[in-house]
Amino acid sequence: MKTIETSQVIIVGAGLGALYAALKLAPRPVVMISPERLGKGASSAWAQGGVAAAMHMSDSAESHAADTIKAGDGMVDADVADLVTQEARAHILNLTELGTPFDRTENGDYVMSREAAHSFARVVRVKGDQAGAEIMAALIERVRATPSIQVLEGTMAIDLDVTDGRVGGVVLQSADDARSAPLILRGSAVLLAGGGSGGLYALTTNPPRIRGQVIGLAARAGAVIADAEFVQFHPTAMDVGEDPAPLATEALRGEGAILTNNRGERFMQALHPDAELAPRDVVARAIFAQSQAGRRPMLDTREVLGEAIKTQYPAVAEACARNGIDPAIEPIPVAAAAHYHMGGIATDTEGRASLDNLWVCGEASSTGLHGANRLASNGLLEALVFARICAQSIAKSVPETAVSPIDVTFEDGGTPPDPDAVAQLRQTMTTHVGVVRNATGLKTALRTIAALEAANTASVSFLNMTATATLIAVAALNREESRGAHCRDDFPNTFQGQGQRSRLTLKDALAIRSQICKEAS
Repeated sequence: MKTIETSQVIIVGAGLGALYAALKLAPRPVVMISPERLGKGASSAWAQGGVAAAMHMSDSAESHAADTIKAGDGMVDADVADLVTQEARAHILNLTELGTPFDRTENGDYVMSREAAHSFARVVRVKGDQAGAEIMAALIERVRATPSIQVLEGTMAIDLDVTDGRVGGVVLQSADDARSAPLILRGSAVLLAGGGSGGLYALTTNPPRIRGQVIGLAARAGAVIADAEFVQFHPTAMDVGEDPAPLATEALRGEGAILTNNRGERFMQALHPDAELAPRDVVARAIFAQSQAGRRPMLDTREVLGEAIKTQYPAVAEACARNGIDPAIEPIPVAAAAHYHMGGIATDTEGRASLDNLWVCGEASSTGLHGANRLASNGLLEALVFARICAQSIAKSVPETAVSPIDVTFEDGGTPPDPDAVAQLRQTMTTHVGVVRNATGLKTALRTIAALEAANTASVSFLNMTATATLIAVAALNREESRGAHCRDDFPNTFQGQGQRSRLTLKDALAIRSQICKEAS
């Protein structure tokens, strides 16, 4: 296999965490691996709600941490929650300095929204529902202007190059439909910042490429994966037949929008004291139950926003217009969709994975911040905080060198994933590893994943998807309780006391999957 050597730090991904880390590493030379053009295809750019941070004088980082711990349902690492929430304000100020046009009041204060499970309005936003896109735009402009950062667009990582437990680089492939023959890129350190796993599900709000590949490639190299069973389903994805599903941001419910069904019944008040602003897992299960019962759930913004939704929430308005919905005069049909993976590659408080010379930040990581159920708008915050932490840790391990850009030329010879196999995998995950789970369904999923994998061994990208899918399903099977976003209808109760975080290697998960396949034969 062709090998390219560089002294650059290799960053896999092009979302918020990747961009921010690259800037924080400057002037150390960095090469970013981006499947799309910068700003396209990253979950960060699609984030609507904003960044959670205690910015108001009446609020505090301690209150933010307490809400994070409460939402995480006994699974949050309290030290990590304290670390992240204490740093939140500084990162908002830093993003402002970098050019992010956060919404401001006439006297210059930040406009903040209250979202689910927050005890205070502390979500800083941009143009209503444009936070992710606008933050990304500001960072991309800085990245483009930074001489130490090289971006390889149209390129994706499919494997880690590992020798004696130490990561020396990545295996790359072109990201086009045909793919290419793989090549090895070796660098001074590797940072994985390539997103989560939502696209492994047929119903998702994630960009098309976010299908667990980064978690999968680390798992296939032997990295420990933590909390894989905890997948967050957003309760208000628009049920309009699009793939991915457009998102009706939680900020709408923060404004006072209500959830009803096709009978006109408002159903959240009877289920939780906070009604529409209950934790996401509670609302998602309620939405799912309405859908399963044939009572199509809908988000009604008419009374609280009316025509104003079209100017205050442009992404929502555009998606509605595209699908012939006028939210000023009719409710928006919604469904629970895979949105965010709380689990991922296990990291310590310096962002280090279990493999030497490998760091992880953003949704691909599992830092212990989110526990069993991520607090709304903590995702972008975690990416920012740990991007800086990873950059600082890498800087201590990697000497400064001169900037020397590399030239990567791909050759023909790759194998892309089979679209039919990907579609079967996604439907299997939605049907059997979704909002509500049980042992029968999870075992069915594992047998199906094994069969799909065996028939598609030529595509490494697909093997990365099936690796992550296997880890999610096995971890869900192992956790014989319901906790946070993980709901088992055959084990509906929650164990008393603090929850135990799950840790798995792919080797362990495959052994369990193999045994389940044998039992069925």
